[in-house]
Amino acid sequence: MTDSPPTDDRRNLLALVLDAIIPPSADGTRPGAGEIGLTEHIETLMRDAPATAAVVQAGLAKIEELAPPTPFPDRDAASRERLLRDVDAAVPGFIALLTFQLYIAYYQDRRVLESLGLEPRPPHPIGYEMEPFDESLLAPVRTRSKLYRDA
Repeated sequence: MTDSPPTDDRRNLLALVLDAIIPPSADGTRPGAGEIGLTEHIETLMRDAPATAAVVQAGLAKIEELAPPTPFPDRDAASRERLLRDVDAAVPGFIALLTFQLYIAYYQDRRVLESLGLEPRPPHPIGYEMEPFDESLLAPVRTRSKLYRDA
C-alpha cells in the first residue's frame, strides 16, 4: 500500500505513461488513457493492492532514473516508447500490469465508447435480447440423485 498519495509530478508522469500505452487517435476522435483520467483508476488499484503499488512505483522511479538528460514529458512519442521498453526490461510487469488495467477501464469510458460509435451504456438490461429461460433444461438436474452426503 502506498504510504502517501502520489505527488502532482508523479501523477502527471503516470498520465503521460498511460497516454503512451493508449495514445489519443491522430484525428482527435479518441482520447488517450491518461487524458481521460485513468490515473485515478491506477491510483485506486495502488491503494488497494500493495503488489500493484510496488510495481507501479518502481516503474515510475525507473522512468525518472533513466530519463535524463531529457525528461519524459519533453520527449517525442518514439523516444518515450524506447524509454518505456527499457523500463519494462528493468521492471518486469510494469507495462503489462498497466496495459491490462487500462484496457479494462478504457473501454468502459463513455467518451471512448462514443468515439467507437457505440452507445455509452452497460450491455444490460436494454443491451442484448435474451430468450426467456426454459425451465425444462433443469429437469435432468432435478431428477438426478444427490452428489453429496449430508454431514
